[in-house]
Amino acid sequence: MSDAPAVRGGHKDSSGGKHPEKRTGPVTFYRQVVAELRKVVYPTRDQLVTYFFVVLAFVLVMIALVSLLDLGLGKLAFEVFTGADDI
Repeated sequence: MSDAPAVRGGHKDSSGGKHPEKRTGPVTFYRQVVAELRKVVYPTRDQLVTYFFVVLAFVLVMIALVSLLDLGLGKLAFEVFTGADDI
C-alpha cells in the first residue's frame, strides 16, 4: 500500500507528525453548502433553451450515426455468414 497522505488520510505538519482529519459538523457542512451554492452562476432561460437544442441535435446525430453503422455492419455480417448466392 502507498504511504501517501491522500491514501492514508492525515496531514503532516512542519515537524513531520501526523494529525488526524477533523470532521466537519452538520451545521458547518450546511453553511458551507449554502455558501458554495451562492457562488453558482445559473444559466439564463435563453442559454438553457440553446443548450437544450444543441444537446438534442447532437444526440439525434449520434443516434443516426450508430443506427447507420448498425445497419451496415449487420448487413455485412449477414452476407459473410450466409454466403454469396450468385454462384
